[in-house]
Amino acid sequence: MAYKYKEVANTLRHQIQTGRYAPGELMPDQNQIAKKFNTTRITVHKALQLLMVEGMVYSKRGSGTYVRKDYVADNHSDDRFGRVSPIDKPLGATKTNKGKAVTSKVLELSARIPTKDEADKLIIQPTEPVYVIRRVRYVNGKIFAYEHTIMPTAITTLTEDILEKSIYNHLEKEGLRIEGTHRIIRADKADQTDVETGIAHELGEPVLIINQLSYLDDGQPFEIAESRFPYQSSRLTADITL
Repeated sequence: MAYKYKEVANTLRHQIQTGRYAPGELMPDQNQIAKKFNTTRITVHKALQLLMVEGMVYSKRGSGTYVRKDYVADNHSDDRFGRVSPIDKPLGATKTNKGKAVTSKVLELSARIPTKDEADKLIIQPTEPVYVIRRVRYVNGKIFAYEHTIMPTAITTLTEDILEKSIYNHLEKEGLRIEGTHRIIRADKADQTDVETGIAHELGEPVLIINQLSYLDDGQPFEIAESRFPYQSSRLTADITL
Protein backbone atom coordinates (compact mmCIF):
# COMPACT_ATOMS: atom_id res chain seq x y z
CA MET A 1 0.00 0.00 0.00
CA ALA A 2 1.40 3.40 -1.05
CA TYR A 3 1.17 6.13 1.56
CA LYS A 4 1.04 9.80 0.62
CA TYR A 5 3.26 10.72 3.55
CA LYS A 6 6.09 8.68 2.00
CA GLU A 7 5.84 10.67 -1.24
CA VAL A 8 6.03 13.91 0.74
CA ALA A 9 8.94 12.62 2.85
CA ASN A 10 10.85 11.44 -0.23
CA THR A 11 10.54 14.86 -1.88
CA LEU A 12 11.54 16.78 1.24
CA ARG A 13 14.43 14.39 1.84
CA HIS A 14 15.71 14.98 -1.69
CA GLN A 15 15.41 18.75 -1.25
CA ILE A 16 17.47 18.61 1.93
CA GLN A 17 20.07 16.30 0.39
CA THR A 18 20.49 18.59 -2.63
CA GLY A 19 20.75 21.76 -0.57
CA ARG A 20 17.30 23.22 -1.22
CA TYR A 21 17.06 23.54 2.55
CA ALA A 22 20.38 24.19 4.24
CA PRO A 23 21.50 22.90 7.65
CA GLY A 24 19.88 25.04 10.35
CA GLU A 25 17.27 26.46 7.97
CA LEU A 26 13.61 26.82 8.96
CA MET A 27 11.39 24.81 6.62
CA PRO A 28 7.92 25.96 5.45
CA ASP A 29 5.18 25.34 8.00
CA GLN A 30 3.01 22.24 7.72
CA ASN A 31 0.07 24.09 6.19
CA GLN A 32 2.28 25.47 3.40
CA ILE A 33 3.75 22.04 2.67
CA ALA A 34 0.26 20.47 2.71
CA LYS A 35 -0.98 23.03 0.17
CA LYS A 36 2.03 22.42 -2.09
CA PHE A 37 1.46 18.65 -2.10
CA ASN A 38 -2.34 18.94 -2.19
CA THR A 39 -2.66 16.86 0.95
CA THR A 40 -3.56 17.18 4.63
CA ARG A 41 -1.60 18.59 7.52
CA ILE A 42 -1.74 15.18 9.22
CA THR A 43 0.01 13.62 6.20
CA VAL A 44 2.72 16.28 6.31
CA HIS A 45 3.14 15.71 10.05
CA LYS A 46 3.79 11.99 9.43
CA ALA A 47 6.28 12.82 6.67
CA LEU A 48 8.20 15.16 8.96
CA GLN A 49 8.13 12.53 11.72
CA LEU A 50 9.87 10.12 9.37
CA LEU A 51 12.57 12.70 8.60
CA MET A 52 12.97 13.29 12.33
CA VAL A 53 13.55 9.56 12.82
CA GLU A 54 16.19 9.67 10.08
CA GLY A 55 17.99 12.50 11.84
CA MET A 56 17.43 15.11 9.12
CA VAL A 57 15.10 17.57 10.87
CA TYR A 58 13.93 18.54 14.32
CA SER A 59 10.92 20.40 15.64
CA LYS A 60 11.13 23.46 17.87
CA ARG A 61 7.90 24.13 19.76
CA GLY A 62 6.32 27.43 18.78
CA SER A 63 8.85 27.99 16.01
CA GLY A 64 8.63 25.24 13.39
CA THR A 65 10.68 22.49 11.77
CA TYR A 66 14.35 22.98 11.05
CA VAL A 67 17.00 21.05 9.15
CA ARG A 68 19.45 19.73 11.72
CA LYS A 69 22.53 21.91 11.95
CA ASP A 70 24.75 18.84 12.13
CA TYR A 71 23.17 17.22 9.08
CA VAL A 72 25.69 16.51 6.33
CA ALA A 73 24.72 14.50 3.26
CA ASP A 74 26.44 11.11 3.16
CA ASN A 75 27.92 11.60 6.61
CA HIS A 76 28.25 8.09 8.05
CA SER A 77 28.98 9.16 11.60
CA ASP A 78 27.96 6.42 14.01
CA ASP A 79 27.15 8.70 16.96
CA ARG A 80 23.47 9.19 16.03
CA PHE A 81 20.64 7.64 14.11
CA GLY A 82 20.06 9.02 10.64
CA ARG A 83 21.69 6.75 8.06
CA VAL A 84 19.99 3.73 6.60
CA SER A 85 22.09 0.61 6.58
CA PRO A 86 21.90 -1.66 3.51
CA ILE A 87 20.70 -4.22 6.03
CA ASP A 88 17.49 -2.30 6.58
CA LYS A 89 14.86 -4.92 7.37
CA PRO A 90 14.14 -5.43 11.08
CA LEU A 91 13.26 -9.10 10.70
CA GLY A 92 14.12 -10.16 14.22
CA ALA A 93 15.77 -13.38 15.38
CA THR A 94 12.76 -15.60 14.62
CA LYS A 95 12.46 -14.70 10.92
CA THR A 96 16.21 -14.39 10.48
CA ASN A 97 16.56 -17.98 11.69
CA LYS A 98 13.48 -19.46 10.03
CA GLY A 99 13.23 -23.21 10.46
CA LYS A 100 15.36 -23.18 13.59
CA ALA A 101 14.34 -23.29 17.24
CA VAL A 102 14.43 -19.73 18.54
CA THR A 103 13.87 -19.27 22.29
CA SER A 104 14.35 -16.48 24.79
CA LYS A 105 15.32 -16.01 28.41
CA VAL A 106 13.54 -12.92 29.74
CA LEU A 107 15.72 -10.91 32.11
CA GLU A 108 13.47 -7.88 32.50
CA LEU A 109 10.03 -6.63 31.54
CA SER A 110 9.22 -3.36 33.27
CA ALA A 111 7.81 0.07 32.51
CA ARG A 112 8.98 3.60 33.27
CA ILE A 113 8.89 7.16 32.00
CA PRO A 114 11.23 7.63 29.00
CA THR A 115 14.37 9.70 29.04
CA LYS A 116 14.31 12.85 26.91
CA ASP A 117 16.42 11.13 24.25
CA GLU A 118 14.08 8.13 24.16
CA ALA A 119 10.98 10.33 23.93
CA ASP A 120 12.55 12.33 21.11
CA LYS A 121 13.53 9.25 19.11
CA LEU A 122 10.14 7.55 19.62
CA ILE A 123 8.29 10.84 19.02
CA ILE A 124 6.16 10.45 22.14
CA GLN A 125 5.26 12.76 25.01
CA PRO A 126 7.76 12.76 27.90
CA THR A 127 5.01 11.45 30.21
CA GLU A 128 4.13 8.42 28.04
CA PRO A 129 5.50 5.23 29.64
CA VAL A 130 7.79 2.81 27.83
CA TYR A 131 8.61 -0.85 28.29
CA VAL A 132 12.15 -1.82 29.24
CA ILE A 133 12.87 -5.26 27.80
CA ARG A 134 16.03 -7.29 28.34
CA ARG A 135 16.35 -10.82 27.07
CA VAL A 136 18.86 -13.36 25.78
CA ARG A 137 17.98 -15.06 22.48
CA TYR A 138 18.98 -18.62 21.65
CA VAL A 139 19.01 -20.42 18.30
CA ASN A 140 18.97 -24.22 18.47
CA GLY A 141 20.03 -23.95 22.11
CA LYS A 142 23.06 -21.74 21.44
CA ILE A 143 23.36 -18.09 22.44
CA PHE A 144 22.43 -15.82 19.54
CA ALA A 145 22.15 -12.34 21.05
CA TYR A 146 21.44 -10.16 24.05
CA GLU A 147 18.72 -7.57 23.41
CA HIS A 148 17.90 -4.38 25.29
CA THR A 149 14.72 -2.76 23.92
CA ILE A 150 12.70 0.35 24.71
CA MET A 151 9.12 0.38 23.36
CA PRO A 152 6.11 2.64 24.05
CA THR A 153 3.50 0.81 26.11
CA ALA A 154 0.80 2.38 23.92
CA ILE A 155 1.95 0.26 20.95
CA THR A 156 0.83 -3.05 22.43
CA THR A 157 0.48 -5.06 25.64
CA LEU A 158 3.46 -7.29 26.32
CA THR A 159 3.83 -10.27 28.64
CA GLU A 160 6.74 -12.53 29.48
CA ASP A 161 5.07 -15.26 27.43
CA ILE A 162 5.19 -13.03 24.35
CA LEU A 163 8.81 -12.08 25.04
CA GLU A 164 9.79 -15.74 25.25
CA LYS A 165 8.62 -16.05 21.65
CA SER A 166 8.60 -13.25 19.05
CA ILE A 167 7.64 -9.62 19.64
CA TYR A 168 7.47 -8.94 15.90
CA ASN A 169 5.13 -11.88 15.29
CA HIS A 170 2.95 -10.57 18.11
CA LEU A 171 2.83 -7.09 16.54
CA GLU A 172 1.84 -8.54 13.17
CA LYS A 173 -0.96 -10.54 14.80
CA GLU A 174 -2.14 -7.26 16.31
CA GLY A 175 -2.43 -5.87 12.78
CA LEU A 176 0.69 -3.70 12.99
CA ARG A 177 2.94 -3.66 9.92
CA ILE A 178 6.66 -3.07 10.44
CA GLU A 179 8.01 -0.86 7.67
CA GLY A 180 11.74 -0.51 8.28
CA THR A 181 14.60 0.42 10.54
CA HIS A 182 17.54 2.78 10.83
CA ARG A 183 20.63 0.95 12.00
CA ILE A 184 24.10 1.56 13.29
CA ILE A 185 26.34 -1.51 13.15
CA ARG A 186 29.58 -1.48 15.06
CA ALA A 187 32.09 -3.56 16.98
CA ASP A 188 33.04 -3.02 20.61
CA LYS A 189 34.74 -4.68 23.54
CA ALA A 190 32.69 -6.94 25.80
CA ASP A 191 31.50 -5.42 29.06
CA GLN A 192 30.31 -7.02 32.30
CA THR A 193 26.76 -7.54 30.97
CA ASP A 194 28.16 -9.42 27.96
CA VAL A 195 30.02 -11.76 30.27
CA GLU A 196 27.04 -12.24 32.60
CA THR A 197 24.66 -13.04 29.70
CA GLY A 198 27.12 -15.37 27.95
CA ILE A 199 27.68 -13.17 24.89
CA ALA A 200 31.38 -13.11 25.75
CA HIS A 201 33.63 -15.33 27.86
CA GLU A 202 35.71 -12.49 29.26
CA LEU A 203 35.92 -8.72 29.39
CA GLY A 204 37.46 -7.11 26.33
CA GLU A 205 36.42 -9.77 23.83
CA PRO A 206 35.07 -8.34 20.56
CA VAL A 207 31.28 -8.22 20.21
CA LEU A 208 29.09 -7.16 17.30
CA ILE A 209 26.49 -4.51 18.16
CA ILE A 210 23.43 -3.34 16.22
CA ASN A 211 21.60 -0.24 17.42
CA GLN A 212 18.32 0.33 15.66
CA LEU A 213 15.29 2.57 15.62
CA SER A 214 12.37 0.79 13.94
CA TYR A 215 9.08 2.20 12.72
CA LEU A 216 5.64 1.08 11.55
CA ASP A 217 4.13 1.69 8.12
CA ASP A 218 2.35 4.82 9.36
CA GLY A 219 5.71 6.36 10.23
CA GLN A 220 5.43 5.82 14.00
CA PRO A 221 8.72 4.72 15.64
CA PHE A 222 8.00 1.79 17.94
CA GLU A 223 11.35 0.46 19.11
CA ILE A 224 14.79 1.54 20.22
CA ALA A 225 16.94 -1.55 20.48
CA GLU A 226 20.51 -2.59 21.05
CA SER A 227 21.45 -6.16 20.17
CA ARG A 228 24.84 -7.60 21.10
CA PHE A 229 26.22 -10.71 19.38
CA PRO A 230 29.13 -13.11 20.07
CA TYR A 231 31.94 -12.53 17.59
CA GLN A 232 32.43 -16.26 17.00
CA SER A 233 29.03 -16.76 15.39
CA SER A 234 28.21 -13.33 13.99
CA ARG A 235 28.20 -12.26 10.39
CA LEU A 236 26.28 -9.76 8.31
CA THR A 237 25.05 -10.33 4.79
CA ALA A 238 23.91 -7.45 2.59
CA ASP A 239 22.60 -7.50 -0.97
CA ILE A 240 23.25 -4.07 -2.48
CA THR A 241 21.84 -3.02 -5.83
CA LEU A 242 23.42 -0.03 -7.57
